Parts: sequence; structure tokens; C-alpha cells
Amino acid sequence: MRRTQQQRREETVAKLLDAAISSLCEKGYAATTVNEIVTRAGLSSGALFRHFATRLDIVGAAADEVRRRQFEEFHTGLSSFGNASVEHCLTLLRAACRAPVNGAWYELLIAARSDSELRTRLTPLTVRYHEQIAALARTLPVAGTIDPRQLDTVVFSVVHLLDGEALAAIVHPQPEQEAMRLEMIAHLLRGGTVYTRSEAG
Repeated sequence: MRRTQQQRREETVAKLLDAAISSLCEKGYAATTVNEIVTRAGLSSGALFRHFATRLDIVGAAADEVRRRQFEEFHTGLSSFGNASVEHCLTLLRAACRAPVNGAWYELLIAARSDSELRTRLTPLTVRYHEQIAALARTLPVAGTIDPRQLDTVVFSVVHLLDGEALAAIVHPQPEQEAMRLEMIAHLLRGGTVYTRSEAG
């Protein structure tokens, strides 16, 4: 069956985004050049520039594609649990932070510290990403146990903690602490307190 022009366009864009994401994950932002992207995609630079005016445009689109894939994966994971518990949600969130595709997002955030153009491009994407995370969190069962005025702060405290854990685990994995960490977070989210020395014993 002959593909339509729209289908060909979508396939080309998908190849370019896949190539940009894999390059960001494997080689970092600086090495994710137009040439690197098109080589990985098996396309020409002309094909890239027909869809993206600049390198920054495709990098921004790749960042937004990471966001889309992460939410799709998280929703799939939630549906498999049915009425997801706090532990299930935390397990899914940790998996999202450690997903290979999320490496592209981390690379861009780190590069944006010293690249003002990239930072400007990522800011609205990050705002939208965070708004989507907050909206999703409000639909989870655990949201009903947290003061609505503090919910966003609680949610992003956990997100940022697990983001940091994912980066640290690359060079210094601590599986025993990591298992205890999820238990501790779940305990705190249920209204518990940090264990005292006598309680821990």
C-alpha cells in the first residue's frame, strides 16, 4: 500500500527524533550535531531542515518527545496496577527517572546551565512538563491524603529526589539504600514520621 505524504513526513520526523534522543543519551548535547542526527537516522541534512529550521528546534522537539513517551509509559504502568498504591506509583516514578530515554532530558538540563539559548528553549517545555506531572499527581489515590496546598511541593520533592538518585546511581549504585528509600518515602506520604533510633531497632 502506497504511503501518503503525511505518513512519509511522520516517519521522517520519527526517525529524526529517535536519532536525536539516542545521540543525546549516548554522546551528550555538544556532540548531538545535525550531522550526528542525520547519520543515525539514515537521512540527509536537507531532510532534517525541511522539518526543523535549526538544530535547537530538533533538540527542543526531542525534549518534548521524551516528555510524551514518559507519560505514555507511566500511564501504561498505572493501568496495569488498577488502583495503584503509593508503592506502585513510587516504583513507576523511579523507573521513569531511570529510563534510558530520560537520559536525553538530563543531558539537556545540564547543558542548559551554561547555554542561555537552550535554557530559553527548554523553559516553556519544562513548565509544561511540570504542569502535566502535577495534574497527573492530583488524580492518584495518594493525593487525597495530602493537603492540597502542599501537594505540588510534596510531589516535586519526590520527583527531584529520584532524579538525583538516578544520576548518582550511574557512578555509585546503592541498592540497599534505594530499597529503604522508597519504603521511607511511602511511610512519610502516609503521614508517618522519620523513624527514631528506638523505632528503627
